[in-house]
Amino acid sequence: MRKEQHPKGWNAIKTNDSWAIFKIMGEFVNGFEKMSKIGPCVSIFGSARTKSDQKYYQLAENIARRIVEAGYGVITGGGPGIMEAGNKGAHIGGGTSVGLNIELPFEQHDNPYIDSDKSLDFDYFFVRKVMFVKYSQGFVVMPGGFGTLDELFEAMTLIQTHKIEKFPIILVGTEFWEGLIEWVKSTLLSHGNISPEDLNLIHLVDSEDEVINILDSFYKESGLSPNF
Repeated sequence: MRKEQHPKGWNAIKTNDSWAIFKIMGEFVNGFEKMSKIGPCVSIFGSARTKSDQKYYQLAENIARRIVEAGYGVITGGGPGIMEAGNKGAHIGGGTSVGLNIELPFEQHDNPYIDSDKSLDFDYFFVRKVMFVKYSQGFVVMPGGFGTLDELFEAMTLIQTHKIEKFPIILVGTEFWEGLIEWVKSTLLSHGNISPEDLNLIHLVDSEDEVINILDSFYKESGLSPNF
């Protein structure tokens, strides 16, 4: 039974792991070379399952358009749903529209609003997440699922531990996010697992005007640069 489940021996696994290093390095090199030429961008996250007739799709599209009008580019995960809305808004606004795509067994496919020279493909989630964090001047987090939460909490952890520079993390949709924020306060904070100032890392908003005001206010005091 165990042989059927694990047909490869440890030596074969180690050999495969060694060769995988070169593929990982290749994704990092390609990502760094392309992303470093794009300029300041804001990442937009959210569910791939959001439909184009839903309010958060339309809000994400409006936010992205306003972001490019303010002088930033937009980065998304390159897929459907909120990602598509972000790229669409950037495209309509005439700004930079970047898609960091990843091959998944379901949901993920390239959306048509990514600039043709700014679509990158990844096999490894962790390489893709480095690109988001390194080259984003802010995270706009729309309602989403596990992947969205993963990006949100990783960014907060890296800022909290001073592994990267601080940048705005903006949660859009009070009705969606307020339960999570209350849990963070009532459980994590009350148990002493985070500090009160950690709550200052995030902003909770409902409109595109609030998103732009937060970005503009932050970067009046800070320069635009990669985060590490």
